[in-house]
Amino acid sequence: MYKSTKFIFITGGVLSSLGKGLSAASIAALMECRGLTVTLLKMDPYINVDPGTMNPFQHGEVFVTEDGAETDLDLGHYERFTHAVLTQKNNFTTGQIYDAVIQKERKGEYLGATVQVIPHVTDEIKNKIRNLGNGVDVAIVEVGGTVGDIESLPFLEAIRQLRADLGPQNVLYIHLTLLPYMKTSGEVKTKPTQHSVKALREVGIQADILICRTERKISREVKEKIALFCNVRPEEVIAAEDVECIYEVPLKFHEEGLDQKIVELLNIWTRAPRLDEWQAFSEKVKSLKQEITIAIVGKYVDLHESYKSLNEALFAGGVHNGTRVMLKFIDSESIENEGLGDKFDDADGILVPGGFGSRGIEGKILAVRHARENLIPYFGICLGMQVAVVEVARNVCRLEGANSTEFDPGTPHPVIHMMLEQRSIKDKGGTMRLGTYQCVIPEGSRCRTIYGTDVINERHRHRYEFNLDYAEVLAQGGLMPGGLSPDGKLVEMVELADHPWFIGCQFHPEFKSGPMESHPLFSSYIRACLDRKLGVESVLADAHTEIEDEAHTKPSERVRFG
Repeated sequence: MYKSTKFIFITGGVLSSLGKGLSAASIAALMECRGLTVTLLKMDPYINVDPGTMNPFQHGEVFVTEDGAETDLDLGHYERFTHAVLTQKNNFTTGQIYDAVIQKERKGEYLGATVQVIPHVTDEIKNKIRNLGNGVDVAIVEVGGTVGDIESLPFLEAIRQLRADLGPQNVLYIHLTLLPYMKTSGEVKTKPTQHSVKALREVGIQADILICRTERKISREVKEKIALFCNVRPEEVIAAEDVECIYEVPLKFHEEGLDQKIVELLNIWTRAPRLDEWQAFSEKVKSLKQEITIAIVGKYVDLHESYKSLNEALFAGGVHNGTRVMLKFIDSESIENEGLGDKFDDADGILVPGGFGSRGIEGKILAVRHARENLIPYFGICLGMQVAVVEVARNVCRLEGANSTEFDPGTPHPVIHMMLEQRSIKDKGGTMRLGTYQCVIPEGSRCRTIYGTDVINERHRHRYEFNLDYAEVLAQGGLMPGGLSPDGKLVEMVELADHPWFIGCQFHPEFKSGPMESHPLFSSYIRACLDRKLGVESVLADAHTEIEDEAHTKPSERVRFG
């Protein structure tokens, strides 16, 4: 390990979902703005090996790295806020730690010693943290869970030991807490923060900096009170006031002096921070003039965290087009049970994201048909591409009963089927086509125009594929391959001829989109949705003018518009 690597450990107290991931990402962004190289790590205290088999309602999105690791959604924040390209080394769980320790014990690597949490489990954690720091200036490590949880105790003990191992100027502890506002008394309460810091001290860690989440601005007096009871200086109490846009957080932290305080405490020499790019993006967000609505049809819509990267990619695509994107989440089961009704009346675009299982599939297929027949821009991602293929096969190519073998193993027309190498696999975790694969885009396709190149690399997470046996008949129905694997055996993208914008991709482009560089597919899709809205509004405005003109001459024939 390079001796110059500095480690920042971020813990959270009081309650979960305070924003440790966003705080870590924002701190990393500020370090990059000062010319430092960074990497980030998320340590998750659950015993699952990874979140790949976890219910999205419980855990939210599974973020996929370049090398195919299924990781925590916070890694998505890390990549969107920084230039770091993360791998499986940047996220590990208690399950992985205990699995590694048990494997070593079985191989006799502990020489017959009694295997214990200290030192064997904590040493395994420390080794993973140390290995992360190779070659970077700053490694930022987020400890999952909340201080006081029994599950995260080995992680806290490991990072406590690392200050002694690495030296006090190489380790910094930042603790994130909550300052609730009590309406009845009209004041911000500091007691939860005091108790959280006390709980952290009980495991041997004294926070160097406190980041305090708050709905309202906090006064100098409040900071001084927190500093007095939590054994830090007032300037080491950082207010994290709620913001409208998460990409304002680095700027707000800088205003609070957080980055300057970090480099002082870690004794790092850096250049002056260059925040022009972040400030320019913030100004763009504040000056958005247009607005569109995208209907997202899925089955995890009750927890928007299930589509975190997707939401952010749509947001970035909107900013790139000077447009605010409003997301309307529609449960695909509700379409099956209630029909389309007026669910899409205000939608300027329809998007079906990735997912697994047969629940709500027919509702998604109905949504695809509605988009196709009404010329509404349609974007299908992973499963969204597969249901688009099924819809066109059934309703355009007249292949009755066409389906994916995932939902109907006995379908007479398996237009989507399982990859041959996947059919013998029994384990569900980490066994799909995962990570980055190359895609060749044919000349003359809409996808080629959007990307502006013939070869792309995108991240995958799926098990089922387009069945090439049906490529010709689907092409006759207008559904053309927009991208293929280099050997031509896998269809990576499809596009529909004679439609304003109808594209499906087998991969997940949202994983490679960021606020400063919107992914080309999302930028193009938002543009198509905006064009449709402006075109529709123009037609409606013209019609309204004609009706009003006619009404002035023929009052008895006035038409009620809308």
